[in-house]
Amino acid sequence: MNISERIQSIKEKLPKNVNLVAVSKFQAIEKLQAAYEAGQRIFGESRALEMRDKHAQLPQDIAWHFIGHLQKNKIKYIAPFVKMIHAVDSPELLAEINKEAAKNARVIDCLLQVHIAQEEHKFGFSTEDCLSYLRSGEWKNLSNIRIVGLMGMATFTDDTQEIRSEFQSLRQCFDTAKKECFAQDDCFCELSIGMSDDYPIAIECGSTLVRIGTAIFGERQ
Repeated sequence: MNISERIQSIKEKLPKNVNLVAVSKFQAIEKLQAAYEAGQRIFGESRALEMRDKHAQLPQDIAWHFIGHLQKNKIKYIAPFVKMIHAVDSPELLAEINKEAAKNARVIDCLLQVHIAQEEHKFGFSTEDCLSYLRSGEWKNLSNIRIVGLMGMATFTDDTQEIRSEFQSLRQCFDTAKKECFAQDDCFCELSIGMSDDYPIAIECGSTLVRIGTAIFGERQ
């Protein structure tokens, strides 16, 4: 199958409330253009400078999602245009995003990353720290960001029960945050879980954003 056919095949499996983020990091512009021509409009990148350069070369109606670990000194490169930042892993990073968004007179949608995997090297708030931060209300002083949901990555494993358990734990965290902190806020509605190998399980657990690269573009060369 070509890129267009792969995208169509994936989208046919997604419920109406689930959006596809085409993970285009390290992929050539030509491949992104092919995905765009197939109707894809949300692209995910994990390097700020690469995202900046691709944004300059591709159609301006693309919604760029930053999905990797974001360094504070790189926010300025994407703040003028980024639609959503998925992996906000500390209050300090959120404050820096707010500062750069203000310089550009923008409000940037953000997801708080929660560490749900067994691997220690993955980033993110613990479930307890995430809920504690949201309950504190400190983020309400940041008028140029909008917390719209949570994001997480499951353990890299073939154990589907482990993956499902981790996704379910994040869903429970999301539900608690929604009930306690965002009950009147319809914008808090996104759960970014699921990648090429595990997105069907993520959808079962309530994902609204699936981040898929390999299943669209193939293995990186």
